[in-house]
Amino acid sequence: MDELKNNTMPATENEEEISIGSRGQMKDILKRFLKNRAAILGMIIILILVVCALFPGQVSGPDFAKPNLRARYLPISAEHWMGTDELGRDIFTRIVWGCRTSLVIGLSAVAIGCVFGTTIGCIAGFYGGWVDNVLMRCVDVLMAVPNLMLGISIVAALGNSIFNLILAIGLGQMAGFARVTRSSVITVRAEQYIEAARSTGASNLRIIWKYVLPNSLAPIIVQVSMGIASAILTTSGLSFIGLGVPAPTPEWGGMLSNSRQFIRDHWNLVTFPGVAIMITVFAFNLFGDGLRDALDPRLKQ
Repeated sequence: MDELKNNTMPATENEEEISIGSRGQMKDILKRFLKNRAAILGMIIILILVVCALFPGQVSGPDFAKPNLRARYLPISAEHWMGTDELGRDIFTRIVWGCRTSLVIGLSAVAIGCVFGTTIGCIAGFYGGWVDNVLMRCVDVLMAVPNLMLGISIVAALGNSIFNLILAIGLGQMAGFARVTRSSVITVRAEQYIEAARSTGASNLRIIWKYVLPNSLAPIIVQVSMGIASAILTTSGLSFIGLGVPAPTPEWGGMLSNSRQFIRDHWNLVTFPGVAIMITVFAFNLFGDGLRDALDPRLKQ
């Protein structure tokens, strides 16, 4: 009994050391992230955008689509912070409601790209050989088509709707996630704990889900933040050419497209939606750079 107790004690101590080490690693990541002022700025802007997306009616007002022809082209004032558009709708209200549209499309598209792209990358990186060659050649074909052109083709073929827009952008995001995941999995699969898991008789699916994927999450998380910015930019581009969010749903690219003919006489109609797109993409890029430096400080060095 004494020998049995002595044999079980080191395992308990090792488990405690592992859990403490993981918590210490998270603290180090958080400290490095908080030292990055640009990343903090990006996070604050993203939190403001999330609040606007969750509570647009409380932030601005509920009437984002109701026209008022008597209030057309009103300048900036205390009542209309950003003026009104060609139909008399408040621009600030439409930008706030457009924040919900852009974030929903961006998050949904990135979720689709992340799930399918990560799955393809894990399978290709873990098994290698002909499986890797076949999957990566398919990904190369997808990467050869620019995201905007792929979105135009899919939306033009399937129809103009928010679901088709999310699907088109998600397919464009899939190739980037597959490449990032594959490169990370190839590095992880050579570690000793993967060989130890194989020696215990664990199945490949269990090894991928429990050991490979959790240790490959850092670059995937960074790719998610960068992908949201790219998805929002692609959404605005498709809406600008008339293949994005159908009217009267407010969307920043669509607001730009509808107001471009008034740019010389009413600058506020074009300026504020453009600034909203710029600030949102800038914030997600700052946040993604901060996450990358915090998760892997060697890249910054």
